[in-house]
Amino acid sequence: MVEPSERMKKLRAMLDQQPDDPFLVYGLGMEYKKAGDPARAIESFDRVIHLDPGYCYAYFQKGQTHEADGDVDAARRAYRDGIEAATRKGDAHALDEIRGALEMLD
Repeated sequence: MVEPSERMKKLRAMLDQQPDDPFLVYGLGMEYKKAGDPARAIESFDRVIHLDPGYCYAYFQKGQTHEADGDVDAARRAYRDGIEAATRKGDAHALDEIRGALEMLD
């Protein structure tokens, strides 16, 4: 069990008030990632994607987390899903970053 940081505590308090805010959920996922809790990080990024399928960097961070955790196949799936989301959204910057991450795996 990861000891929650002050930032994690603040994010959770804000999420109590706005539980469906993708930005707050994403921030919490980043805190879990930083704290070395990949399962909770991925769970948070999945929630962001559920709340906002166009939140491209959630796919990117999910892929990065899977990659760091040694699950290359899951990372590839996350990046491919992110490429689709960035294409739908028309986010060229995110598309380039996610494609680059996927290409580094191949």
